[in-house]
Amino acid sequence: MPLLDHFRPPLLNTTSWEGFYGGWPMAIVQELNKVLPDEFTAEPRVHMGPYFEIDVCAFEPDASYPAAGGDSENSGGIATATYSPPKATLATDVDFGDQYAYEVLIFDESRGRQLVAAIELVSPANKDRPKNREVFVTKCAAMLQNNICVSIVDLVSIRQFNLYCDLLQRIERTDPVFVPEPPSIYAVTCRTCKVNERPRFESWAFPLQIGQRLPTLPIWLTDILPIPLNLDASYDATCKALRIRS
Repeated sequence: MPLLDHFRPPLLNTTSWEGFYGGWPMAIVQELNKVLPDEFTAEPRVHMGPYFEIDVCAFEPDASYPAAGGDSENSGGIATATYSPPKATLATDVDFGDQYAYEVLIFDESRGRQLVAAIELVSPANKDRPKNREVFVTKCAAMLQNNICVSIVDLVSIRQFNLYCDLLQRIERTDPVFVPEPPSIYAVTCRTCKVNERPRFESWAFPLQIGQRLPTLPIWLTDILPIPLNLDASYDATCKALRIRS
């Protein structure tokens, strides 16, 4: 199916971009499973809001441990002093921002589930504020520094920022494909490797257009092992599953 604009009418009046983004990662996983070697696994991940994971056990009292502030008899007859911390040197309101992440992670099971590649689907929240754009770019840069292949797929037509170009600014480079005016929607794969023992950055960038097909991205599992990610096939499968029509 040709690329649709999920962020403007008429499609926005009949379906939500959140619904599409919630389903697309699994369709990408299904597409990757057609070409992934046996020792690699792909998983969809969706984070909505702050990155906090709380163990349910934290809310369930264990009868084998005394409650905080219990008396010395219930704690084995050993009295414990109550600790009062000093006054904080800084106390201020802070807004860490909501970080929405729609992604697919690929792990190498033969290397202890080492993360080797990530496909990041850009959401409006990733582009709406300088702080959020900085967090997204920093996340991608950190993965690249650890030799993790990073693909960025940005369909957010209502925000004119280009996070891939922001990433390139970190290494003081520009991509000739995006000169002179970087597109607001695009797909790109980036990786780091070594050539003659020297670190090297490589990328495969594709400007996108509404009404045209999505490209196939190379996904690098190792320095010498790429696989194809047919974005168009996963996009089409997601649209069909959600009954999204052009």
